[in-house]
This record gives sequence, C-alpha cells and structure tokens, in this order.
Amino acid sequence: MSNVTIRNIKTICTAPAGINLIVIKVETSEPGLYGLGCATFAYRHKAVRLMADEYLCPLLVGCDVADIEDIWQIMNNNSYWRNGPITNNAISGVDMALWDIKGKMANMPLYDLLGGRSRMAVKVYRHADGGTLEQVASNVKRFMDEGVGHVRIQWGGYGGRGRGKRPEGAPEGVYYDPDQYIRDTVGLFEYIRENVGWEVELLHDTHERVPPIKAVGLAKELERFRLFFLEDLLSPEQSDWFRIIRQQTTTPLAMGELFNNPKEWDYLIANRLIDFIRVHISQIGGITPARKLMILCEAFGIRTAWHGPGDVSPVGHAANIHLDMVAPNFGIQEWAGIGDRLSEVFPGSPELRGGYVYVSDKPGLGIDIDETAAAQYPCSEGVTVWTQTRLPDGTANTP
Repeated sequence: MSNVTIRNIKTICTAPAGINLIVIKVETSEPGLYGLGCATFAYRHKAVRLMADEYLCPLLVGCDVADIEDIWQIMNNNSYWRNGPITNNAISGVDMALWDIKGKMANMPLYDLLGGRSRMAVKVYRHADGGTLEQVASNVKRFMDEGVGHVRIQWGGYGGRGRGKRPEGAPEGVYYDPDQYIRDTVGLFEYIRENVGWEVELLHDTHERVPPIKAVGLAKELERFRLFFLEDLLSPEQSDWFRIIRQQTTTPLAMGELFNNPKEWDYLIANRLIDFIRVHISQIGGITPARKLMILCEAFGIRTAWHGPGDVSPVGHAANIHLDMVAPNFGIQEWAGIGDRLSEVFPGSPELRGGYVYVSDKPGLGIDIDETAAAQYPCSEGVTVWTQTRLPDGTANTP
C-alpha cells in the first residue's frame, strides 16, 4: 500500500480551441500531489462530468491511488451495464490521472514506468484537406516541407459533399453522396500521386460512409496507390465484412475510432483482419485497457495508430505519445496539432518538431493544466450539427 488515497475527483470542462474538452483531476491525501486524465467526449461533456462527479467520486474517495487495476475494475463494473462511451470516458479520466500520480510518486515519466522507450520520438501523420485537388496537393507539399512523411488526404471533408438535387421537403443536414465520394477519392489519389509523387506515405479516412460492398470495391481500386492505410472503411456494426475485404485486396486497413467494447476488436485482431488499431483511448477506458490492447495487437502483428484528433485534450495526446514511446508494434500517431491557446491552458504539452512529436520527460504524463486559463474558455452548448448526415434523398446515415 502507498498510504496515499484519493481525496477528491474534479472535472474540468474547457474549449480553448473551440472544441469541448474534458479533463479529470484526481486530488490525493498528499498535499500538492494530483493527477490529470482525459475524459473527452466532446458531444456529451455534461453527461461525462455528471458521471465523474456524482458517481465515480463517491465510489473512489478513500481508495489507495496505487491500486490502479483494482480501481479500474471497480469503476467498470460498478454500474453493472458497461462499455458505453459516457462511462468509459469518465473511467478514462480517473485511470489516466492515477497513472500520472504513479509516475510522479516514482519520479518517472510514464514511458519509463511502462517499460522504457522503444524510440526517442513519435512519427506522426497530418491532415491535408481542400476544396480543390490543387489545394489538397499544396497542403501535402507544405507538410512534406515541414518534415512530415505521412499525410492523410481528404477532398472536401469526410465523404465529400452531396451535389445532387434534394427532394422537396428534405430535412436540413450534412448531405453527401457515397457514389460521388468514391469517384472523387480515386481521382484524388491519382492526382496526388501524379503531382506530388510517391515519396510521401498517403492515408485516407472513409469515415464509414459507404455501403459495405462498395467499400470492398474502393479498397481494391485504391490498392494501386500504395496507401499507408485506409481508415474506418466500415462501421463497427459491419465489421464482419473485413473477412471479405481481406480476400480481395492488400490495402492496409486501420479500424477502431468508434470502438467501446472489447468484443468490437478481439476477433478482428485474432483473425488478423486489420493492420492498425485506431481506438480513441479515452473511449475504451484509459491507459489500463489501451496498454493491454497494445500488447494483444503485438502478438498478432498489428500496429498501433491511436486516434489523435482535435477532440482529444492535450492530456489525452500525452497519454497517446507515452504509449507510442513504449510500444514495439507502434505504427503511426495521428496529430491534429496543439496551438498556442491549448499550450497556454496545458503547459508541458507534447511538441511537434520535424515530423516527430516529443513528450515531456517530467514525472507522470509530464503535463499540467492552468485552471484559471481553462475557465476563460467555456464549453459550447447546444445540438451537434456535423453528425446529422444524410444521403442525397434525405435518408439519415452514419456520420
């Protein structure tokens, strides 16, 4: 036993870059000793805050901070029903904070606590979008000039934009046409390879927006462009189709952004149906389950590519990077960037230099939060718009 116990769990909601972020602060019985964890579910931040403040805090006050595994199991099982995004994100915030505390108590950065470095820094990929092919190519070249060797290319956002005429009375929403998107995506890769070349590693996010049989065809058509990976080709509900895709193409596949439940990934891994695991670490419950998932993937030759968009807090990005530093089966890390406002609120944030991200070597996660600065950027309220996606005839479809 460490004789240091959980005194309080505090939820901090902030949006310095205009995206709702949730950070949990675990305060201990030791004066000045606390830990931070990412609990970001940007579109349901009040629900996560309620879960942490009203349920996990009373459950955990008085627990020994050293007992991370036992605490994780208690949090996961206490509500009886489990593996949902609200509960998992709240659990993640506490779990990451406990690992942060353990590193501080051991006077070690988290990567040392988890076994030590497999690399000195972490290779990342950036996002190149654009309204025209020329704009996408220009953005790819800009990242290459900055030393980034892996770039995810999108033309007009996820799934493109629907250009057809809507039926009378069609509801408002974000419209897209899967067939148009497939044609445009193949044309995008043709253009980038012809005008930028083959030295850059290219990635693409389908965002689950095409029917399964057409997804098979898209993966086959893109094979000639030698993608680093094709991301989230199917929704989790259609994962059985990966068996068919595997028989049809050698395009590398990355999957997992929406995963919450181990049953969503175990058979994909055990049957070697994907090449990269793409989970949002807070969505599955934090560092404890992510570390186990990383080790499971290593046994089956599957590499990590943790989700790293703007709706991950810098605390979550730091957790990603620490795991990347350790993993022998590290593949690539998504990097949306941490701007000046985020760095102001989160001192000690990981830094991008020359295509690599570097994490602090301070104890624990090596990152802090300025609560006064965080309070200046309140989270936004209201209804999420971008997930209200529709097919050309107005049918609601996956975002």
